[in-house]
Amino acid sequence: MNAAAPKLFPALPDDAFAPQGAPPQSAVQSFASALAGAFDDANDALERASASERGFAAGKAGLQEMVLDRAQADVALSLASAAATRAAQALTTILGMQV
Repeated sequence: MNAAAPKLFPALPDDAFAPQGAPPQSAVQSFASALAGAFDDANDALERASASERGFAAGKAGLQEMVLDRAQADVALSLASAAATRAAQALTTILGMQV
């Protein structure tokens, strides 16, 4: 079985002296690429789970492999859903601020 490990990013402290205004373009791109990578990983896990289920139904794969792939896909989907919800909440909060 070739399960892909989730991508982890270090937590960085906030900079108290960061300039006010728009974030640097590299920060926006890195957040967008990290979010896209998380969704791609979730999609890959779901595709692996579907392939394992088809293999089990055809008698070419084992039950343990199918159950493990499905569990990994469920976790990846939950993480992607939580990330999307948090991003939507953050955007709602930002758009609700008075200028």
